[in-house]
Amino acid sequence: MRKSELPTKTCPTCQRPFAWRKKWERDWAHVKFCSDACRKGTPRGRPPTR
Repeated sequence: MRKSELPTKTCPTCQRPFAWRKKWERDWAHVKFCSDACRKGTPRGRPPTR
């Protein structure tokens, strides 16, 4: 399967599209965020709010 044929989702935190990864194979239906930083609410390029 080519990379362009992989399923994609949009991250609710940073609004960037991200593609399926092998490590998410079993949990793809439950994956919501593109990274741990977005999951924690501090995506790259945005300083943490205090």
